[in-house]
Amino acid sequence: MSDFQIPLLSSLVGFLADIMRVCLEYAYKLTDDLGFPSYGIAIIVLTIIIKTALLPLAVKQIKSMKAMQEIQPLMQQVQKKYKNDPKKLREEMGKLYKEHGANPMSGCLPLLIQMPFLVSIYYALQGFPYDPAHESFLWLESLAVPDSTYILPILSAASTFVISWQTTPKDAPGNQKTMLLVMPLMIGWMSLNFPSGLVIYWIVVNLYQLVQQTIMFREEMAERFKGSKPKKGVVTVHGDVQQENLKETKKKKVIRKRVIRKVVRKKDDGPEAHKEENKEASAEKDAPSADSVKEEKKSSAADTPSREETVKTEPSDTKESKDSGEAEDKK
Repeated sequence: MSDFQIPLLSSLVGFLADIMRVCLEYAYKLTDDLGFPSYGIAIIVLTIIIKTALLPLAVKQIKSMKAMQEIQPLMQQVQKKYKNDPKKLREEMGKLYKEHGANPMSGCLPLLIQMPFLVSIYYALQGFPYDPAHESFLWLESLAVPDSTYILPILSAASTFVISWQTTPKDAPGNQKTMLLVMPLMIGWMSLNFPSGLVIYWIVVNLYQLVQQTIMFREEMAERFKGSKPKKGVVTVHGDVQQENLKETKKKKVIRKRVIRKVVRKKDDGPEAHKEENKEASAEKDAPSADSVKEEKKSSAADTPSREETVKTEPSDTKESKDSGEAEDKK
């Protein structure tokens, strides 16, 4: 990032932070007019208003993330197949994105637009001049100091874990599963030193996002809690393998078992079994085929006279013998 971009970004965040401070003051005055002045309620109301205003961008980001997760098993197949050919890998991944209407960059723009607003609230709350008369909230003595009971840090870590767990596939790589545990711990540790008002803001953001994701991922969440199997030929949001891939793995397992059985048999039987196998193979080679047997039968049938011919020849022979006998008697 250039020297020009950093001051520009910081000035933008500073400008938005000033606006957020003014908005927080108006929210506090609203609670005061309603008869229960509270900075804690003002923070919650302001956070909900800002998150609702940014809702269309957040929905677009979640849809993009959902589409990417649905094709994750196919992406893994393509990466495995063309891991040694980067050019072909890029081409196939582009085809995959186009075919399923997914774009890895489409979720970045909504997030980039939301970030300045969320960061500006962070800076607005970090040095906010609370009115000492109304800076307490629930069990907290002051929103300007960290929570000494550790309740808010625990809630911030737990809410961060739940929203991360919702969007992490079952077959996610090891680094994603590691981040699923590391991120909540980091948020909880930082919340120990942050002002309580800022931690309340973070918890409200997480709860809002939790409701939002639960609505958008309700079908996937139902399948995940019930433990039901995905439909045939369908890739779910949590990256379950397709039915075709399951068939291929079953075939591979069967072939592997057969190979292992053959190896075990050879080891158990020893050289004698090999000799018997060779004998059987040679006997099969020497044995006449069915076609040759049929040809031999045909030739033998052609050589041997039929019964009718033998019957016809018999009377002629008897006549000749009778004629010769009568001639001898005359003599």
